[in-house]
Amino acid sequence: MIKPLHQPAHHASEGVRIHGDFDQSYPVEVFGDHSFCAGKSMKVFAMTRPHMHSQVELNFLLAGEMTYWFDGREVTLSAGRLAVFWGMIPHQVMACAEDTRFVVLYVPMSAFIELPALSRLREAIFRGALIEALEIKSYDADMFQRWREDLHSGDTELQSIVRDELTARVRRLDREGWRDLRETVLVSGKQSAAQDHDRALRVERMARFISEKALDDISADDVARSANLHPNYAMSLFKRAMGLTIKQSITRHRLDTAQSMLIATELPVASIAYDCGFGSLSSFYAAFEQRFRKSPAAFRNAFVDRVRV
Repeated sequence: MIKPLHQPAHHASEGVRIHGDFDQSYPVEVFGDHSFCAGKSMKVFAMTRPHMHSQVELNFLLAGEMTYWFDGREVTLSAGRLAVFWGMIPHQVMACAEDTRFVVLYVPMSAFIELPALSRLREAIFRGALIEALEIKSYDADMFQRWREDLHSGDTELQSIVRDELTARVRRLDREGWRDLRETVLVSGKQSAAQDHDRALRVERMARFISEKALDDISADDVARSANLHPNYAMSLFKRAMGLTIKQSITRHRLDTAQSMLIATELPVASIAYDCGFGSLSSFYAAFEQRFRKSPAAFRNAFVDRVRV
């Protein structure tokens, strides 16, 4: 049940929607052209619907309390906590205490893919974990606000410094321990796996292609071509970096988009299925029930019932 927090007027997202040729119920957005960037507002607002984006998102809560809806779960964060998650997992601020403030930073996927020491953390994030840092430094609040200011400054040298410092902060997070708030199971440790920068950028290019084209009739070969790679090599590279096959990633993106639309709209299930790239209702139902353990209608009804409580 959603905590009885303050629910201010809902706030439109700062991103640009990819599927703008349809309608505003399509949740995928672009922030800062997929680059390192920071949210414009520090005030937390409840959101009208879930959204998705390509970068990994870091939220440092400065004051107050907020409740996320994250991939079918509700999680509450309080001041002084740091959460990290992949933006392609549907997420939404459901409610927040009055005057809740946070710093939102967006980090390109390549910054995580190319860090060999973070393979377990990286895999957890790309598989849909909502990560919380177990150790917060006394200077973290000041640093996150400074990084936000520097990213907004337009100074390319300062922005480059932020990229280096943020990368170091993520490495420290991995070293000091973290947990998946979906399961509240402690996870920590490191695993070596060398990653070349060019390969990381190609994996990010493929993942972005999927995020932008998954609702169309695309194949693994199309994804490989988007990164100028042979299909067999592309599939191996993608699976090693992301923990999912290209086909699984396409299906997951379609399902996550459908999940968001079931919550945010009253469109018929059949319309959502076809709009999200499924060739038949039967294939949509089978994939949806395998991932979410409920039929689309039952999933929608369960969410509506929780909101009414």
